Amino acid sequence: MHQYVFVVIGVLMAIAAVRLVTTKNVVHGALYLLMVLAGAAAIFILLLAEFVGWVQVLLYIGAVVVLLLFGLMLTRAPIGRTALDNQSRALAALVAGAIFAMTSMVLVRAFDGQMIDFSQTLTVRTLGGVLFTKYVLPFEVVSVLLLAALVGAVVLAKRDE
Repeated sequence: MHQYVFVVIGVLMAIAAVRLVTTKNVVHGALYLLMVLAGAAAIFILLLAEFVGWVQVLLYIGAVVVLLLFGLMLTRAPIGRTALDNQSRALAALVAGAIFAMTSMVLVRAFDGQMIDFSQTLTVRTLGGVLFTKYVLPFEVVSVLLLAALVGAVVLAKRDE
């Protein structure tokens, strides 16, 4: 049963990801990003990593997408059919396909024949210990990056007035 749910979520995420990179409307792109991130959270929950799944919902869906939408509103970016298009879709599709192929090869070679063990559960204590010891620098860099993006959007919005 888990495999079928995983496949359905994966297919829906793939469709949303393709629509994300092919849509011309920036707000629709943000909503497709929301669908992809929600699918990732569902997969985490399916893999019995409930804490990581709910952190995905709170941080990425709750914060990043809202920050993106606020940035769009503050900068008055062209939205919809009036948005500028630089006609480089073929090159972007080629680069995206190459990155997908390389990443797929690396993952297949790294995890060749391994199965997921659902009997092991990750505790919040273990995850918190790793997050705030080994990965504390990337955690802080992401928070500073989000703050800089919000400040930059406000500065750009003030310049236009």
